[in-house]
Amino acid sequence: MSSANPGKSPTARRRGRRTPALVAVALGLSVTLVACSGSDPISVGDRPNAGHPPGTVVTQRSSVPLTSLPGYQAPAALGDGGFWRPMIGASGDITWRVYDQDSTVIDGYDPKREVAWGSGSEYTEIPGVLAWRGNNARSAPSYGTAQITDKKLEIAWTHDVGVVTADGYSFPGAGWTGQPLLVKWPEQTKKAMGLSAAQIADQNFVEVIYPVFDGHVYRLSLADGSTTKDPIDAGWGFKGTGSVDPRGYPLLYAGQGLNENGTETDGPWEYRIFDLIKNTQVASISGTDEVSHRKDPEGWGAFDSSALVDRHSDTLIEPGENGIIYKAKLNAEYDPDKGTVSVDPKLTKMTYRTPVSRQYGIESSAVAWKNLMWATDNDGNLICWDARTLEVVWAHALVDNTDSTPVLDDSTGRPYLYTGNTVGWRGDDRRNQVTNLRKVDGLTGEVMWEYDVPAYFDFHVKGGLLSTPLLGQGEASDLVIFNVGKTTAPSEGTMVALDRQTGQVVWQRNLEHYSWSSPVLIHGADGHEYGVFGDSAGLLHLFDPTTGRDYTSISLGANVEASVAAFDNMIVVASYDQKIFGVKVS
Repeated sequence: MSSANPGKSPTARRRGRRTPALVAVALGLSVTLVACSGSDPISVGDRPNAGHPPGTVVTQRSSVPLTSLPGYQAPAALGDGGFWRPMIGASGDITWRVYDQDSTVIDGYDPKREVAWGSGSEYTEIPGVLAWRGNNARSAPSYGTAQITDKKLEIAWTHDVGVVTADGYSFPGAGWTGQPLLVKWPEQTKKAMGLSAAQIADQNFVEVIYPVFDGHVYRLSLADGSTTKDPIDAGWGFKGTGSVDPRGYPLLYAGQGLNENGTETDGPWEYRIFDLIKNTQVASISGTDEVSHRKDPEGWGAFDSSALVDRHSDTLIEPGENGIIYKAKLNAEYDPDKGTVSVDPKLTKMTYRTPVSRQYGIESSAVAWKNLMWATDNDGNLICWDARTLEVVWAHALVDNTDSTPVLDDSTGRPYLYTGNTVGWRGDDRRNQVTNLRKVDGLTGEVMWEYDVPAYFDFHVKGGLLSTPLLGQGEASDLVIFNVGKTTAPSEGTMVALDRQTGQVVWQRNLEHYSWSSPVLIHGADGHEYGVFGDSAGLLHLFDPTTGRDYTSISLGANVEASVAAFDNMIVVASYDQKIFGVKVS
């Protein structure tokens, strides 16, 4: 992980060694301490909106005119192809420019092709988890329904993976965000990819596609962990999560997170596109880009973000750790009868500057609603832009480095974002810090509520929110769950469920072992929701999202920094034990 840069926190609450329960008391919440099935204490508050989901609106794919947004004003021109508008939450302006593929400024970029998304449920044409958290809202890291009676976890299979050394550290297994992709391919595509006759005939066959630290993309059967095709050797390691084309095209998009591999150093930074028929890389985007403003470290060109693809306009959007937002017209073509797929990306690029930016880098993945997109950056900015024109609609300085991908809630017909930051660049001594968990109006950038959790600074393993919030569904649809690292002690963490409407604490659990793993909901055939997350001690937890209590846990050998994906009763994730695990929930 790269580090953030100094920022200011005029509203941050200072703390001593207070427990999360005491923080809740300080915020005027009623608290009862209860025992968990393990050793983690849980504090319980009120649940004012239980049984009352926020809404059920389904967003249709279309563009919203920017002039219709509340308080919208056209940006001012700088005169050299750039534009500016005032920041929210900081004095000064955000400025931006749009470039073509040859890094030439485009003055007045105004393409005709619409780029837009609907609700997350409409993201893909085929079943599965095809991107980080499954869709453009980043709200669906699981697919299907699980038959759960015993509330138990069992390791069904394992597959060995490697380790690399980079920056003086060992990187085993899979890291942050490190979520596998789970794809239920159509029969024609399975034939085109040359899968086995049994896999082609099996209507329930699901493939695991998993880029990991050791620089390989592993392809496995979800059912038993067997190899479906030889692993793709990309040469350099992956830290983030890939994306499979949501049209069901056999194309994988995956960003490189490391450019060292033992004694091999200074590898090229690339965002990579793989042909899953030929099992080879066929295109790339260079992270070493002359228009980048990246300063810390200069020339850093990693890609941790998981790209979104608008399947209707054949457009990919990928933010980079070099601070550039890339838009690619893919020109993708797939002929399942001939068994061929091709791609020829044509790039447009947007860069920006803000008065609080020093590092310039985006590690979060973008979220999207209609033509609006949002991402957070290393300098604490939450930025909204138009997917068609790449115009910055608003930018809000939210204090500190933010790597966590927001989750989007459009259930009321209006987009809201749940987000939170890490700690480390506020104050000269970097002590007495808090992680700010927030709900933000996606149209205006206004903070609707904020809840603060004390966290510890650590340069190498940052305290605060690294995981993506979990948007509750079903019986937990009134909740949003945050998993915050290094809180009550440097080795501990806090998981907190907040009321989506008010930000009020419903339950808060002190974790014995901190976690960067994003919690996941599995939908039970019994009508209940089941939560899953991994922790730094290597435990995979199955818990009740309405109470925070564990049903059970199982060891995966070492740190589960990566986040799980689930399909029906099967969970997949890799740990630092250098294994990919297929875990059955029963």
